[in-house]
Amino acid sequence: MASLGNWTIIFEDKMIIKQSGDGAGSYTIEDDTFWNQSKFSNIWAIHSGTSVTTDEVEYRDTTPHSSFADANIGDISQFTNKWDSAHLAELQSNWDNDNVDGETDAEKITRLGARPTSYSS
Repeated sequence: MASLGNWTIIFEDKMIIKQSGDGAGSYTIEDDTFWNQSKFSNIWAIHSGTSVTTDEVEYRDTTPHSSFADANIGDISQFTNKWDSAHLAELQSNWDNDNVDGETDAEKITRLGARPTSYSS
């Protein structure tokens, strides 16, 4: 890839990476039904949100790199929604596990804010 995108998807590792912004980081998404879709069978990696529109999708074989749109695999939200769900689960787990001995539920909410119920990149 000639340019780093806002999102990087690595099919071999089942990994979706948010490169910057709130919550930036990576999650491995264990969903074989998702990753094994035939439309992804020849894709090695995707960089989305780059400024190089012809160099966003890398293929496993000798197919030249293509733009995300030209790859005809749907839009980026199918990946960002998976990342958002994984990130929300982490935020909720962190909230659930951030306890102070003797603290009431109301005190915890005052200290941390309400338990996260949604997340959107």
